[in-house]
Amino acid sequence: MTRLRCAILDDYFDIALSVADWPKVKDRVDVTVFDKPFASEAEAATKLKDFDVICAMRERTAFPKSLFDKLPKLKLLLTSGMRNASIDMEAAKDRKVVLCGTQYNRDPTAPLTMGLILELTRGIGRENARMHAGEPWQSFAGVEIEGLTLGIVGLGKLGSKMAGIARPFGMNVIAWSPNLTPEKCKEAGVGYASKEELFAKADIVTIHVVLSERSRGLVGAADLARMKPTAFLVNTARGPIVDEQALLEALQQRRIAGAGLDVFSVEPLPVGSPAAQARQRRDHAASRLCDAREPAGALSADGRVHRCLHQGQRAAAAPGLTAAFTAASRASGTRVRARRGRPGHTSARGRG
Repeated sequence: MTRLRCAILDDYFDIALSVADWPKVKDRVDVTVFDKPFASEAEAATKLKDFDVICAMRERTAFPKSLFDKLPKLKLLLTSGMRNASIDMEAAKDRKVVLCGTQYNRDPTAPLTMGLILELTRGIGRENARMHAGEPWQSFAGVEIEGLTLGIVGLGKLGSKMAGIARPFGMNVIAWSPNLTPEKCKEAGVGYASKEELFAKADIVTIHVVLSERSRGLVGAADLARMKPTAFLVNTARGPIVDEQALLEALQQRRIAGAGLDVFSVEPLPVGSPAAQARQRRDHAASRLCDAREPAGALSADGRVHRCLHQGQRAAAAPGLTAAFTAASRASGTRVRARRGRPGHTSARGRG
């Protein structure tokens, strides 16, 4: 019997072989894991041309028609999740490649979003890291989220779940999306707002729409300009939904308070990208302390890429985070360096 060849792509955390029962197919399938992204479509074509099966991770490796044309042996393409905007479905159909997706019993995105909101507003991880690093206690006065307005862009399954999580925290919730109606908002128990109203009123804006040609660049410079200087943006949907350059400029110019990002247009974020140009200092085993008056980032150790971009606050990655680093603007010319915190600072609610 002819053995099949299966490629697993973008396994950056080296966990793919441990989360599925691959031994069940080892008698007839040879599995190869790629833990680094391909530098180009040409490299992807060269490395993948002899594989019958490919397992893709989200949109991290694109499959346009031009790549399908260079993969003559490909019979089955699987992707994590049930949507993948980087796969040319018509090209797959023309090449008679079977497409499959994976479903989740539970979706962790909404709890992760809430975690990013709490880190942005309360700095729990940063203060915990300071304590473990032997720094003076408490340097960050947190922001109480009770009574703040959460603006949800996209009130589908995930957006509705996010609204349900935010309400017990005492947050006011408003929502908008291109097709959202006041009636649908009333059913979900949230307020309806126009796009302009949402970005102007919300203290925290969170993105929960599906990536498509229509939603690509949905949040642009004009929307960010409407946000309060004390407001935060959170994106756990897909990177291209937000104009990343406009967001970086808003952070560098201190026009918004910060952003929590789980996604980027290119993943992993290239080291040479403007958001990754930073001076780094390793302070202790698993984290880097950084002055986050410029945008700062973090990679989580739980297998999901996330990045918290802050300004106006000193930040530190909590123990367990793989890395934290500043992302300073080339244009600003600001030298970013680690600094020690000042003792005696308390949270907005007092000590404790």
